[in-house]
Parts: sequence; structure tokens; C-alpha cells
Amino acid sequence: MQFFESFLACYGWEGAALAGVLSLLLGVQLHYYIFACGRIPGYKNSRRPKRLDAEPPISVIVPMFSEDYAFVEERLPLMLAQSYPDFEIVIVYVGRDNDFYEDLERLKNTFPQIATTKILLDPRFPISRKMALNVGIKSAHCEHMVFTSTDCVPTSDRWLSLMAKGFVRGDIVLGYCGIERTKGLANYLMRTWRMMHAAAWLARAVRRRPYRAMFQNYGFTKRLYFGANGFNCLNMNIGEDDLFLPRILADDNASVVLSPRATLSEKTWGGMGWWMSRLRYYGSAAAFYPQAARNSAAWEIGSRTLFFLALLVAVAVMPLEYKLAAAALGLIRYLVVAIEVRRIARRLGERGIAGRYAIYDLLEPLLALVLRLMLLRKDRRVWR
Repeated sequence: MQFFESFLACYGWEGAALAGVLSLLLGVQLHYYIFACGRIPGYKNSRRPKRLDAEPPISVIVPMFSEDYAFVEERLPLMLAQSYPDFEIVIVYVGRDNDFYEDLERLKNTFPQIATTKILLDPRFPISRKMALNVGIKSAHCEHMVFTSTDCVPTSDRWLSLMAKGFVRGDIVLGYCGIERTKGLANYLMRTWRMMHAAAWLARAVRRRPYRAMFQNYGFTKRLYFGANGFNCLNMNIGEDDLFLPRILADDNASVVLSPRATLSEKTWGGMGWWMSRLRYYGSAAAFYPQAARNSAAWEIGSRTLFFLALLVAVAVMPLEYKLAAAALGLIRYLVVAIEVRRIARRLGERGIAGRYAIYDLLEPLLALVLRLMLLRKDRRVWR
């Protein structure tokens, strides 16, 4: 009580209120990074009860919406080189180039794991990714299926075997896909955004409250798919991962696979303009996420923004000793965040994230604001 009275005498009610705000916001931030996201590095899927006695055969389904020779020549061989004994790769080609499709079919002579199917592209009737996946699911020979994209490449030859181990303990498997590492600040911001936003929903998944997946690296069984009568939200070109997953979640049936060797790397096709447009496109589904998940994301970025603003006010207008105490709180927060980010990055196989995290830490609230403003305008690409 005497300390509080002395504090009021020195800094007034304004100083006491500012100190209370800083302490409260720091507590919210530390709770998010230590107790929520902090579960990711130590998570062990092996603690879940087994549903199968052994790893099942896997169908990897890959929709292809163009004559992607780079995928065929560079990324497909790495998928075929997986150290897993029983799998097939179902390529669903959406196009009109018969010569290209014949080349795909000839690959089966050399690689019997490849299965191909074709959807004739008609400009009058656009084919969505959901439609292509539906054809691939019906063409797959295996009950357990993993889905990915032609833009992605496995980071190790154990990707598929680890995803298959996930099916031993769940009918749904959730994995991680990062962004390819190149030079430049834009690439760093894209890679860090992908990792930290994935960490938000992975943190809920490891607490057995999953609500979404990444369409580049996830899987489920045919039984679940056909039991739900296929994909939902058919008036949208997106949602085959995040909006569909809640329909098949039941009885703790989602298995989370977290390993640097179980990740994929996605190719980028531009800089920040391309990335923000992509976030706007897929971000249109966020309005349909569970309210608790949206609240958690809002609490994190909101408390961080307010903490920075309160810290700035303290440093700008308060006495020297107050400035030093506020700076110490800021340093404590950053050290905790940097340590947790480094641990998460190691678990997800990301490199070069934690060292420059202060840049992303400061810029993300601005990027999130820009994205929110972009989302106010309806994206015509999303709706059919």
C-alpha cells in the first residue's frame, strides 16, 4: 500500500494507469507465447492412442491446373523418392493439352506409383480445386489420402512416412508447409507470417481443438469424406481445408504431425504484392472460423499493438526511471517471444526466423491492418 501511494505521488494516476496497462498487456502476450504456442515445440503425437496397427497405404492427390513442366521435372521426382513402401501419386490434370497429358501417362511406364486422370478445361465452366480434388479422391485406390499442391516440394524423403504414422493415431492428419527461403525482406516477412499464423492454429490443434488445416499438407480418409457427402461451401473456390475440416472432426480424430522432416516448402511467385493478394484470397474464409479462434488471433495482435503504443507513450512522456522500467518490460517480452519463436521454428524446420524477428514483430500489425482493409472489399475470385 505504501509503495502504491509513493508511486501515485511520483507519477500520478496517469502513470499508475499506464503501468497497469503495460503489465496487463505483457501478461496477455506472455500467456499467448508461453502457454499457447509454447506447447508446439514439446508436442508428441505418440501420446495419442493408436487406431491402426501399422502405417497404411497412402494416396497423394495433386491437382494440376496448367502444363506445369517444372513440377513434373523438379518437384514430382522428390515426391516419388519418398522412403515409404506403399503409396501412389494421383495427378488430376485440368487442361486441354492432350500431348502434355499423354506425357504424364507415359510416366507410369517408369514410375508405377503414378496414377493420372484428366478434367477437360472449358472456359464456360471453371473448375475449382474442390472439383479437381473430388475427382482425385474418387480415382484414389487407397483409403488414406494426403493432399498437396504442384507448387510444393517435400523437405525430406521421410515426409510421407511421417504423415502415414499420423494416420496410425487419427483419421485426419494435419501437417505444416512453409515458404521457400530466398533473399530479401519480403521473403522473410512471407516465411515468418506463414509460420506464425500456422503456429496459431497448430497451438489449438495440439490442445485437441483443431479447426483448420493447410491444403498443401494434410490428409483424411475416404470414409470421412464420403460420410460428409463431399466438400461444403461449394459456392466458394476456397475452403477445402479450413472450412471442410469442421465437418469431419469428431471424437478427437485429428492427428498433428510436427517434425522438420514432415514439412513441405511452397514456391513463391512474386513479392509482397502477390503475397497480400494471396492472403486476401484465402483470408475470405476466416469470417467462417470458430469465434474462439478468431478471438484468440485478435487478442494476440491487439494486445501486441496496444503494448507497443503504451511503451511508446511511457518512453516519450514519463521520467527517466519510468522509461527504463518500461524499456525493461519491453525487453522481457521480446526475449520471451524470441526464445519461443526459435523453439517453434526448430520444430517446424524453419531457418533464419528468430534472428530478425523484431522486424516482423513491429511490421505485422501494420500488414494485418492493410489486410483487414483489403478484406472489406469482396474478392470476386473467391465466389462462384
